Amino acid sequence: MALQRTHALLLLLLLTLLGLGLVQPSYGQDRMYQRFLQQHVDPDVTGGNDGYCNLVMQRRKMTSHQCKRFNTFIHEDLQSIRSICRTANIQCKNGQMNCHEGVVKVTDCRETGSSRAPNCRYRAKASTRRVVIACEGNPEVPVHFDR
Repeated sequence: MALQRTHALLLLLLLTLLGLGLVQPSYGQDRMYQRFLQQHVDPDVTGGNDGYCNLVMQRRKMTSHQCKRFNTFIHEDLQSIRSICRTANIQCKNGQMNCHEGVVKVTDCRETGSSRAPNCRYRAKASTRRVVIACEGNPEVPVHFDR
């Protein structure tokens, strides 16, 4: 009898935490997190060349209607990227204070300027550098690549 009551109380506590959004990000934040992953995370690659940018930008649908001029892919595991959200808050380009910085392996893809969608062409630059990402939620997750 006491065990059933304990389970019922734990279930009620879990449902309360879920309802308050203390256990996972909200739907909007989760959608923004998924978009961030789609546009900026490629943990299985250590660095790309021009062909990498051309292929991945197209596969991830960033060249469908127009050529995205610039995009950065982060080549770290998700835990490493999410850990950036636990660093000190800094100011984002839009003035908000929900940005965080870290040093990661990246490939920057810059459109050449002479191509047209959907056949966009990119120049790649692989490096290890400082990045700034915006994070939201509880727990905080990356939702925007700031710089």
